[in-house]
Amino acid sequence: MTPAHAPGSPAERDLDEALLHAVGLSSPLPPAARAEAGPPPPSSDDGNGNGNGNGNGNGNGNGNGNGNGDSDSDSDSDSDSDSDSNDDTRREPARDRDQGRDHAQGHDHGPAPAPAPDRGARRRPTHEQALDQALALVARTPDAGGHRAAPWSRARDLAGRAGAGRREHVHRVPLADALGEVLAEPLDALTDLPSFDTSAMDGWAVSGPGPWVIRPGSTTLAGGDEPSPLADGEAVPIATGARVPADTTAVIRSEHSRTDENRARLYPRREVVAGQDIRPRAQECRTGDRLLPAGARVTPAVLGLAAAAGYDELDTRPRPRVEVLVLGNELLTEGRPHEGLIRDALSPMLGPWFAGLGAQVLGTRRLGDDPEGVEELHRALTDSPADLVVTTGGTASGPVDHVHPVLRRLGAELLVDGVAVRPGHPMLLARLTAGRFLVGLPGNPLAAVSGLLTLAEPLLRGLAGLGPRPRWTAAVRDDVPGHPHDTRLVPVVLSGDLAVPLRYQGPAMLRGVAAADALAVVPRGGARAGQELEVLELPWTATAGEWTSPSSTDSADSVDPIGRYDR
Repeated sequence: MTPAHAPGSPAERDLDEALLHAVGLSSPLPPAARAEAGPPPPSSDDGNGNGNGNGNGNGNGNGNGNGNGDSDSDSDSDSDSDSDSNDDTRREPARDRDQGRDHAQGHDHGPAPAPAPDRGARRRPTHEQALDQALALVARTPDAGGHRAAPWSRARDLAGRAGAGRREHVHRVPLADALGEVLAEPLDALTDLPSFDTSAMDGWAVSGPGPWVIRPGSTTLAGGDEPSPLADGEAVPIATGARVPADTTAVIRSEHSRTDENRARLYPRREVVAGQDIRPRAQECRTGDRLLPAGARVTPAVLGLAAAAGYDELDTRPRPRVEVLVLGNELLTEGRPHEGLIRDALSPMLGPWFAGLGAQVLGTRRLGDDPEGVEELHRALTDSPADLVVTTGGTASGPVDHVHPVLRRLGAELLVDGVAVRPGHPMLLARLTAGRFLVGLPGNPLAAVSGLLTLAEPLLRGLAGLGPRPRWTAAVRDDVPGHPHDTRLVPVVLSGDLAVPLRYQGPAMLRGVAAADALAVVPRGGARAGQELEVLELPWTATAGEWTSPSSTDSADSVDPIGRYDR
């Protein structure tokens, strides 16, 4: 597909400006421009409307329903797209890896656009058209018309900018309380490291050429008093980390020396080089040197460095606070599924997942779909002290999907209302109040994971003061079918330099992601074997730093077709 306009054009800058304004990072659009743009256009995209509405009754439940949830959610949201897809279409390599540009110009699942003019006569969208398209994507109130799913890459970028646009909160905490937070100020050395010449080994401090006379009754230990200077030809025992006596030529390791029978003289077993095994003062840094920039996450190693450099406290941005609200009357907290009830698979998963992303998880609550549950949801969104409230289920337009009506009552601002990604299409991002956000995840487990990685993770990184996740790619081992319009996120294991797709990819399935190292970002149209795809590492994979090999039972000799075009 040919992009609607070239990157960096005036029309695209208009689009970016509208997106920035939606998250409070730019001045408001001029009233005249808003008047010209008009209200957001009504939606005519059957794929988005049905997928985010009619498909919800079966596909947006909170449990781990395996195959039933997959086929049900697929029936309404993608019936048209699926019937038109064939192997050639599914496996056609994506022409636009980023996908953001042409989706941002209004590409969706609706009626086919009018035939494009000859490529040599391409026309850029007008100023008014660009604003109209941007405003249709972002910054709507929950009851506004013109729903249009945001492109996946644009939605992630918008979520990150929304978090980064919040007013910075800084506090000073003891080192013991700073783990997992982000430096608000650069870490500059308060002292030389080391602050004096020290011994790198247990052995002997010697002065001048050998052999050396051993100073009787004298040993230099770490933390001891300052030793007296060595005379030429003299040696003294020394411990690792101890201050080196003045006029020391070198330190000789114990195993590289010997003494005479009377332990009066010291002889080397190998050549002695001046300065060997001595850590000179300021070898690592000098006072005032920049050790780490602001924005670095405080890891255990950073705590050690800060302590060595003389710090007792650090100025940090606190970890974002997250509260999880799991919606649904059909959920069991224990035992096996029975009589139409299913186990709550999200409560045990989401809290630890957010903690793995560096958030402070305040708790997980379960709310019903009945009128009482709706009121509890309203109170929770009003009173929660969390920076980010995460809901599961209820984000589409079914009879028990209450998130949008509650957001309307609260006067919340929708920044993202649906994303062109499978699974997880009906996810949303809203600003509740200044600096407080809601991410609405679909109820199906893998769809919820998709929403977590698409919206919640970049938002949390922004709130924490971190930059966007570094992007990296891996070649996919097998052909991967694609959605004709949307991005797909597919569980993969990383083996050597390859990403190997897993079979269990349906929106209600966790078997695939439980065995996965990452999710591969499959562009619309699919990917061929050997094609480089962006890969989103899962928190436990990034922490462990290990790549695992796929088992023969889990690797995708043929990708499971049930999960191809799901919510």
